Formats: sequence, structure tokens, C-alpha cells
Amino acid sequence: MTTYSAVRTTGIYCRPGCGAKPLAENVSTFELPAAAEAAGYRACLRCRPYRVAGTVADEAPELVCRAVQLIISGLLDESGEEALGARLGMSARHLRRMFHEHLGVTPDQFARSRRAHFARRLLDDSDLGIAEIAFASGFGSLRQFNRAMREIFRASPRELRDRRRRGDRLAADGGLVLRLPFTPPYDWEAMCAFLGERAIPGVESVVDGVYRRTISLDGAPGMLEIGAGGDDYLLLRAHLPYWEGVIHVVDRAARLVGLDCEPVRARAELSADPVVGPLVAARPGVRVPGAWGPFEVAVQIVVRDRLPAADAAEALRKIVEVYGVPVPGLGHGLTHLFPGPEALTEAELVAPLAREVASGNIALEVGADADALIRALEPVASARAAQEVALRLGAPNAWPLNTPTPRPPSYRSLAATHHLLNPTP
Repeated sequence: MTTYSAVRTTGIYCRPGCGAKPLAENVSTFELPAAAEAAGYRACLRCRPYRVAGTVADEAPELVCRAVQLIISGLLDESGEEALGARLGMSARHLRRMFHEHLGVTPDQFARSRRAHFARRLLDDSDLGIAEIAFASGFGSLRQFNRAMREIFRASPRELRDRRRRGDRLAADGGLVLRLPFTPPYDWEAMCAFLGERAIPGVESVVDGVYRRTISLDGAPGMLEIGAGGDDYLLLRAHLPYWEGVIHVVDRAARLVGLDCEPVRARAELSADPVVGPLVAARPGVRVPGAWGPFEVAVQIVVRDRLPAADAAEALRKIVEVYGVPVPGLGHGLTHLFPGPEALTEAELVAPLAREVASGNIALEVGADADALIRALEPVASARAAQEVALRLGAPNAWPLNTPTPRPPSYRSLAATHHLLNPTP
């Protein structure tokens, strides 16, 4: 887990490895940049902590992690802490108390810091205009954007753009290229293998270590490409119809490839497990994969659960070709947008699932209560498939295995991911 050091005498906070050497008695530590900023510190200009992964470690309680997932999904963009608390079955006051205790910030402060840090990376990495960056980062107005950047970085967006370094800008011959930061270790090869084996023909592909997929933004098509970058980041190339709200596209892409949570405690506990420990030691950078579209991943899992691998791939191809929206000219085997539940209510194999989702009886959402989700899915999917859907939607203790492999007492989703990558004969 990344720990940020704040120096009381200078009012500056740094990430690990910064060359500054303050006296120990003048240093306070924070687990999140947002917490340091809430305490009045500003980011170091030398080490630039906004450029590293500011994820919440899995040491926080599950309710806090679920709240973070909902914030990342954009819940606080259009509503307040009261709505967030209501989604979790608690008052806004109790939610703020939990955030203060475990993260050192309020939910609103956490959300604002994430928007500002994303905007700062766009100022460094891209050539988007100031107004485009404001709305791409989820701010409601230019005035709100300017105020937040001055409060957090002590400079205007234009001044921050002028400070970017020569190597920051990511040259692109098409699309918007951004870094997806992570805290090592991270195993991109394992993630590619997992996603490639389960890719939906026409919608997803993995070729030469690059994951590509079609996406829809308010009905308009786009395409994402994710590949290896540097030692602590992946590269995302986004081909989008517009840039407004691109922070949520980037957040969903990061969640898809397991960068939304840092498995600090999970990795440590599973390392001591006699069954999973050797797998963790062999590939410590494995993360739990997420999902771009919850309904899409549920359909993929249900079909693959009911058919052999080759037949499942062909069935998914037919679903996409018959019910999906064609998107010509993308290449890489990408041809369609994945259909929504309303389009599949009469589709073979997945009609019961589609009808339940379309009617609202099943809510497929990241950050949902895992037990309730599994109970809702079991009438239309096997127990194993329901567990795998929960795993892909962020449940920390899902177990989608029909094997006698002993279940670890906790962090079963990460353990299961290791087993799925290393199936027993």
C-alpha cells in the first residue's frame, strides 16, 4: 500500500521515493492523497503524487469499499452524500464517520480529489483544452473546476499545464491516450489471459498483449485499447464520440483490469494459505478482474456455464450478431456493441436472465450487496455462475468453483482468480 508523507513545516505531501529528506519529527503520514489535502497539504512538485495510483486498499471495511466503488461510478456527480448513504442503508452522518475513521476524508472530499487528480493528469498527458478537461473530469462548471484546482494544487489549470514536463505528453495518432497507474506488483499477462479466454466475439479481443473492446456512450459507439505501459502504469487509448465525463470511462476501464482496489491484505493473508500460497508466490501481481458492463459479463458467464467453451463462443457470437448494434470499420475483430437486456428477452439461453434484469428484479451493479445479488441470480443461473458474476462485480468473497479445493476463510475472490488461472486437471 502506498503511504504519503506530509511535512508540517512546508505544507507539502510526497509519495514514497521522493528525494526530499525532512526531519522525522516533522512528518505525518496519510494513506490517501485526498486525506493529506483535506488536512491542508499540497502535492509535491518534484515527485507529483497525483500521478500514482490513489486506490483504496482492501484493509478498509467492505461497506467503505462499496461506497468507494459507487463514488468511482459517479454517484456523487449528480447527488450528495445522503443518496450515497441511502444506497448503503445508512445515514450520511454515519457514512462520513466511517470515511473519516478509515480513509481520513469525507466522501465528498474523496470524490473531489479524484476529479482534480484526474484533471491534473489530463493537463500533463493530453492536449485537450482547459474546458474540455473540466467536463472530462466530471466537474459541473469551469468555475468549480478552477476553484478545486487552486485549492488542491495552489495554481490555475493554465499554470499547471505550463508546468508539465517534456516526457509527460503522450503522443497519439488517434484517440486519447492516458496512463492507468497502479502500485506494483501487477500481472498484465495474467489479466490478458483471463480476459482473452472469456472475450465475447465481436465485442472484445485480445491480440499481442492488447485488450480491445467496443463501448457505448449514450448510444454512440466507441472503442478502448488497453496494453502494457511502464513499470507502474498501463496505457489506455480511448476512441470516443466526445470527451465529457471521460473520467468515468477511465475508471470503468481501470476496474475492468483490476486496478480499482489494491489487494494488500488479501495478498498477505493468502500467501500463508497452504493451497493458494504457492500460486500467490508464483504470480503476486494477479488482481481480480472486473467488468465493463455488468449485464454483458453476466450473459457471458451464464452462456459459458451452460455450454462447452467452443459452443459458448459461437453462441455468444450469434447473440452479438443477431441482437447487437453493428459498428463498422473498427478492425481487430470488433464488429458490434453488446445488446442490452431489453433486446435479449427472447434470446435462447439467456432470456430468463434478460427478463429479470429488464424488469428490475435483478440489479446488476458494481458495489451491490454480494449476498443479495447471488440470491437474486440463483433462479436464472447456476450457483457457480452466480458466484462468478458477483466476483466480476467486486464481491471480495465470491467462490465460483465446482471443485473440492478448500476455500480460504477470506478474500476468496482473489484466491478463486488464482485457481481460475491455474485450473486443476
